Amino acid sequence: MTLHLSLVVALTVIVCLLVRRGGLKIGHAVAATLLGFYLQGTSLAPSISQFAQSVITASNSLRL
Repeated sequence: MTLHLSLVVALTVIVCLLVRRGGLKIGHAVAATLLGFYLQGTSLAPSISQFAQSVITASNSLRL
């Protein structure tokens, strides 16, 4: 639960910054959000979640 919440917060911050400074239009952000909600109910959801978890695990093991 904590990982999902922090990921949601991080993605929200990124989208807000892109909307304000990166030229991302509100319509595009809404479309991407709706796509995420619809993908959640499909058979792709577990694969997407597993991929996101793998990327997070890999990024945590990087040493900068």
